[in-house]
Amino acid sequence: MARFVFITGGVVSSLGKGLASAALGALLQERGYTVRLRKFDPYLNVDPGTMSPFQHGEVFVTDDGAETDLDLGHYERFTGVPARRADSVSAGQIYAEVLQKERHGDYLGGTVQVIPHVTNAIKERITKDTDDVDIVLCEIGGTVGDIEGLPFLEAIRQMGYELGPQRVAYIHVTLLPYLRSAGEMKTKPTQHSVRDLRAIGIQPDILLCRSETPISEEARRKISLQCSVPADAVIPALDVDTIYQVPVDYHQAGLDTAVLKRFGLPHDQEPDLGRWRRIVEAVRAPEGEVTIAVVGKYTELIDAYKSLDEALAHGGIAHRVKVKTRWIDSQIFEREDAALTLSDVNGILVPGGFGGRGTEGKMAAVTFAREHRVPFFGICFGMQLAVVEAARNRAGLQGASSTEFGTCTDPVVGIMTEWERDGITERRAEDGDLGGTMRLGAFPAKLAPGSRVHAIYGADRIQERHRHRYEVNVNYVPRLEAAGLHFSGMSPDGRLPEIVEDPEHPWFVGVQYHPELKSRPFAPHPLFASFVEAALAQSRLV
Repeated sequence: MARFVFITGGVVSSLGKGLASAALGALLQERGYTVRLRKFDPYLNVDPGTMSPFQHGEVFVTDDGAETDLDLGHYERFTGVPARRADSVSAGQIYAEVLQKERHGDYLGGTVQVIPHVTNAIKERITKDTDDVDIVLCEIGGTVGDIEGLPFLEAIRQMGYELGPQRVAYIHVTLLPYLRSAGEMKTKPTQHSVRDLRAIGIQPDILLCRSETPISEEARRKISLQCSVPADAVIPALDVDTIYQVPVDYHQAGLDTAVLKRFGLPHDQEPDLGRWRRIVEAVRAPEGEVTIAVVGKYTELIDAYKSLDEALAHGGIAHRVKVKTRWIDSQIFEREDAALTLSDVNGILVPGGFGGRGTEGKMAAVTFAREHRVPFFGICFGMQLAVVEAARNRAGLQGASSTEFGTCTDPVVGIMTEWERDGITERRAEDGDLGGTMRLGAFPAKLAPGSRVHAIYGADRIQERHRHRYEVNVNYVPRLEAAGLHFSGMSPDGRLPEIVEDPEHPWFVGVQYHPELKSRPFAPHPLFASFVEAALAQSRLV
């Protein structure tokens, strides 16, 4: 019988509800409980797949092919529990489901309303497939007071009434701003946010108070009195230098204890947080340093590459070195020589992306890495451009390009119209819908014996997550291999290139999938660990 914890936010957005949910999930696991984490987003998009990275950050992809919010990446990295399609729910999905039922006649001619039809649909998604877990953590996106979030708040209010306090708890994340001019921390915004929540019918059980400075006992007592929350359930959430310190700090502040007390569950035995402390120590006391240039097109917003940033950090943790990431807009190399910016880096990574903007700059970065023997890692679009660069500069195909940018003489990269998943052929029309029509989710690949990636993975066959609409044209493989580019990973049917590498280069690997999505602080992805190791070796040559 699952218990449900609902995490809401107030005062301002971007308070870190996703990180708080992930850290709490990790703490409950250390206490011996099984957890599942879910994100409920009030926006009307069906999923974030068609949103600009500048608006929404990265799109996190699950094994079963769902395009989800980046918070699901936090959930996976902190708990190790693979997210599923059912764990990411948007208002767009809910309304589409309700309207589809209405068109089908499932409501027997009744008037379709937010209550009960929309709220019932939300509750069904909250409880779906939760019989095998002890505690379900549900993060409600947005901020209390947002009009589009009201149906979600109403749904979780109803669940508290229907299931009772033994099975439902509410955590509210708020902000305690510190006014330096007055030398005082202000509790009024938190009081007002809780008042808004109570007006909806939800009394929070726990307050998680974000602050830049320590919260005095006097302030905690004041918040407790004004918000009707026990003082030991007013949890300070101070800023930290590494997100992997958060579970340790939240436990010391009493967050997991407050949740277990709320449910009447045992809470006396201390959890073993040794592995979290070891990760933090590795981050705070590195034994070396490498500089990695990430040459992308969304570098103005680092959240657009959130999993990538974390995976690079994990690679550093694996070797106890600090990874300094230099974010570079690829368009700069369309105006100046790449050597002016890349001459002092230890590794170059070209990540995924969509559209033609900045592609020539990315290929300039590939050329620099190849010619100067700097460790190179191309991911998804980055791999495709590495192949186009090789076709132009090594195989003599001057008209090589991707059909994503228009017609070309040699379509080395082209749109996929069909592929296989679990023995079933999936097809997409070139002029079809954009949303959810890519090759999404986990697919297998076979690795060539004796290749670099075979040694890195230590396996003949791997399973990695994809998110792309274009693919390297397998008809060009013989010519590209003759020019020195080795296709060391292929789909099991041999039709789709998955990995390329240059055997003559110190470390030059491109992958069609997104390995960053499966990296964890306790289990760094082998490609990122190997890439950072190569960068470390390169740094010692300088």
